[in-house]
Amino acid sequence: MSRPYLTEEHEIFRQSLRKFLEKEAYPYYEEWEKNKEVPRSFWKKLGEQGYLCPQVDEKYGGFNADFGFAVVLNEEMEKVGSGMVGIGLHSDITIPYIESYGTEEQKERWLPGAVSGDLISAIAMTEPGAGSDLQGVKTTAIADGDHYIINGEKTFITNGYSADLVVVVCKTDPNAKPAYKGISLIVVEAGTPGFKKGKKLEKLGQHANDTSELIFEDVRVPKSNLLGEEGKGFYYLMEKLQQERLMVAIQAQAAVERMLEITMDYVKQREAFGQTISKFQNTQFKIAEMATEIKIGRTFLDQLIVDHMKQKDIVTEVSMAKWWITDLAKKVATECLQLHGGYGYMEEYEIARRYRDVTVTSIYAGSNEIMKYIIAKNLGL
Repeated sequence: MSRPYLTEEHEIFRQSLRKFLEKEAYPYYEEWEKNKEVPRSFWKKLGEQGYLCPQVDEKYGGFNADFGFAVVLNEEMEKVGSGMVGIGLHSDITIPYIESYGTEEQKERWLPGAVSGDLISAIAMTEPGAGSDLQGVKTTAIADGDHYIINGEKTFITNGYSADLVVVVCKTDPNAKPAYKGISLIVVEAGTPGFKKGKKLEKLGQHANDTSELIFEDVRVPKSNLLGEEGKGFYYLMEKLQQERLMVAIQAQAAVERMLEITMDYVKQREAFGQTISKFQNTQFKIAEMATEIKIGRTFLDQLIVDHMKQKDIVTEVSMAKWWITDLAKKVATECLQLHGGYGYMEEYEIARRYRDVTVTSIYAGSNEIMKYIIAKNLGL
């Protein structure tokens, strides 16, 4: 099925990217899983080839690429493994905040390094006591002359251990009523006194995706690091979360397509009772059901990508896609592992890793329960 937002140029880009990943990523992915991070040397190679932040303006080193290139990049990274999500988070979630709300000085300071791979970025929203409820963040940034003093703790931060710059969601007015009017976004650079990174967190899956705690103890940051206006942070987050949740849906869709592909290959080769297990009606029905639901997800997602590229407000529909496709990913992972039998439980088979990796997709970027709440609210309930 043709995808209306992809041109010949996108497909040439995909083939080039795929060859690059076959040489520079696939052979090393297991090592990255063990080390719990994608090495900085790989980020540099991505930057050299133009695979980081291609949407950034040419004057900062990008090539003004449309969102279709982000789709291709995230799909191909997901095929390597879900632990590659930090690259998409850098290019398509964190850096767009600087592009949209940064001053010219901030853009000149940070965007070239983000494109080249010299600067790895992260966005710090979640705290030990605040996840999907962003209004509940406790991290404060109190004005002190021409600086802010930041205190607080963030957790579950993707790219946190590697990050050179972090967009921190914090309260510049802890007493604001309602609370969201006190939220601002401030960029904190690695090496700033008082800014500490915790150890890499031990996670169920997505091991190559480095995730850590970030601690801020009297961190002095110049006011020139404020993104946009003070007190507007919550509005900026709401504007950008549509793309973040769409990216999660894109990655989850690529994952389910990959899981079906490897399972179909397996059932055509595995024999039981004198024939391949693909000949059994139960196998055929399971595959048919999954293929149908995956096609439904792809059709819906592709339309949303088209609408997003037209800058339409599709928060409701993206919330639908985010919860439905990530729930589908967990369902497909379970069914595909079952069709692998005992081998599916062995780490040498890709489906075992996929089974672990997809679990968190229904939680991050706003839990699926929050997605349903947004949908219900926007339906007028």
